[in-house]
Amino acid sequence: MINEHTNPWQILSQKEVYTNPWINVTEFDVINPSGGKGIYGKVHFQNYALAILAMDEEQHVWLVGQYRFPINKYSWELPEGGGPLHLPPLESAKRELLEETGLSAETWTELQHIHLSNSVSDELGIIYLARNLSNSKHKESRSNLQRRSVQASETLSLLRRSIGFKRFTLTIFYISKGLKITFPYSLLMKG
Repeated sequence: MINEHTNPWQILSQKEVYTNPWINVTEFDVINPSGGKGIYGKVHFQNYALAILAMDEEQHVWLVGQYRFPINKYSWELPEGGGPLHLPPLESAKRELLEETGLSAETWTELQHIHLSNSVSDELGIIYLARNLSNSKHKESRSNLQRRSVQASETLSLLRRSIGFKRFTLTIFYISKGLKITFPYSLLMKG
């Protein structure tokens, strides 16, 4: 029987192969749970991944469009960004919403913690719902981003057309379904 509280991997040695302000990559010599020797690379993120489902009273969702270098594609997604591990995540989420949309929110609800790619990284994502939105007097919005407010009924259709849309964004929509926030989930199933 597998013990869920004991790590079956044995680490023989480890070495840091790369580091910058955002990530650290470590290579491990290991014995895997089946007894085989091998290597394993782990990407440690130096920040939280934060995503904000910003929704107004009319059920409009705010999206941000930008060109994503790693996938070489344009992507429509929820406001997202990183938050330093030493700061409260909510503080960083508020900053990201302001920077990316020029909005602030009165009501914040933490929806979910999620590991975004747990086979190679320890990146922890935190998802927030932001309600009671207002335009901020202090606009810091980035010029390289497009912003749009989309009726919830159109959001998933737009995201499906965006080849580069992020799994993080899609996960949030599934979570919102459980919270009974209205979205047209049938659009996900159409060809």
